[in-house]
Amino acid sequence: MMYLRRNNERGHARFDWLESRHSFSFASYYDPAHMGVSVLRVINDDIVAPGAGFDAHPHRDMEIISYVLQGSIEHRDTLGSHRKLSAGEVQVMSAGTGVEHSEYNVSEHDSLHFLQIWITPNAKGLTPRYQQQPFEPTPGLQLLIAPADDKTGADNANTDADADVLSINQDARMYRVQLDGQDLELPQRPNRVYYLHVIEGQVSLQGETLKAGDAAAVNTAPLVLSGAQSLHALLFDLPA
Repeated sequence: MMYLRRNNERGHARFDWLESRHSFSFASYYDPAHMGVSVLRVINDDIVAPGAGFDAHPHRDMEIISYVLQGSIEHRDTLGSHRKLSAGEVQVMSAGTGVEHSEYNVSEHDSLHFLQIWITPNAKGLTPRYQQQPFEPTPGLQLLIAPADDKTGADNANTDADADVLSINQDARMYRVQLDGQDLELPQRPNRVYYLHVIEGQVSLQGETLKAGDAAAVNTAPLVLSGAQSLHALLFDLPA
């Protein structure tokens, strides 16, 4: 099985302060053919104007991930967190029983570009919590997020049992993939689905060329990335 999601097919929202591309149905964009993959419910590709942002708003029963690509976010929430996230940093907010938060572009001159990702948790009514971590660029496959009870990652990822990764309340993992010229066979486990979202560059996966903004979900072997050119992508390992 292969599910393809091309950049130019994504939902699109434009306001005077925000331009957003929606990989899956979100807000006023609704397409029953694109409601998410497994427990991966939202990938919004957001560009926020200088000084603008999202006013305080509530969430519950969702694992909310922010991955900053350019610029910096000022984050505030009702857990008492007041933090700044810069390019390369990852944030996880487990909303659980309920959290309100705001996110603003701290710059008055430069745009903010980040991915907002939602993953449904494995239970409702969990205790809310907040995490944040910078990750230095690492060639190959780099584990960023793992289940709260298992941060060991895959055997051929650049990580180990003591790796300082973030955690979510779900049997799901998020990796960063950075390749240029190399091929990479990705780890596969039984009864899993893998979703690759390309941020920059291009790569071939099972005969399909994926470029910036494109994505694909697969659950069949072999899972090999080939012909990578300046590739920066996120790989999600999800329950089937």
